[in-house]
Amino acid sequence: MDPVFVFVHSLLLGPSTWAPVAARLAASGAVTAVPSLVDVTDADDPPFWPRIAARVNDAVASLPRDQPILLVAHSNAGVFVPVVVQAARRPVAGCLFVDARLPSRTGPTPTASPERLDYLRTTVTGGRLPQWTAWWDEDDVARLFPDPQTRSAVSAEQPRLPLSYYEQRVPVPAGWDDRPCGYLLFGPPYDGMAAEARDRGWDVDEVRGEHLHQLVDPDAVTARIVAMTEDWGASAGRRGGSVPQ
Repeated sequence: MDPVFVFVHSLLLGPSTWAPVAARLAASGAVTAVPSLVDVTDADDPPFWPRIAARVNDAVASLPRDQPILLVAHSNAGVFVPVVVQAARRPVAGCLFVDARLPSRTGPTPTASPERLDYLRTTVTGGRLPQWTAWWDEDDVARLFPDPQTRSAVSAEQPRLPLSYYEQRVPVPAGWDDRPCGYLLFGPPYDGMAAEARDRGWDVDEVRGEHLHQLVDPDAVTARIVAMTEDWGASAGRRGGSVPQ
């Protein structure tokens, strides 16, 4: 049974960031799911990672129980991949990180570095951070999007995360990466993460672009995702579909 492509979006943005890629895969006959995580931090009640894992499970609950999933995580969603794998109620065929943060090799993963956390504390109003596109200069933001309409749709989904989101540490269960893993790089500043993925023995590839390149050139990104993961479903079958619970 072919795996389902489950696209996990950045918690700073929303499911529209993956919509063009998911649409192209669906048009080719693949099964896809793009769970929305935009409201998991509405209540300032950390930790948030159990709700993220539950939301991914809910998105595929209606599919056959033995159908594997293939996790594709973008940006800071990468730190949640291990807990999503652990909580999955079906086989996980593999994990692809797309211009994403990596979980720690051992021990919990900080959601932000101490330096970033210090800066974010200076931007909080009413206990919440500004929307992500307000963090950067206008010229830097504008070039992330292919057109104003796409920018408007993506920007409208942005939550204002609580500071406590960045104060949480996300567990890294042992054995989460006992399955194929890979890294698809768009460019700096995530080239360091790509190098770390290569050091872990993972497949690493690149489609050169900005951080939201899946919106700018979804055809190229879709083709690369398919090429990197085409054998992962067979690997899940050879493992007998077991996942940690």
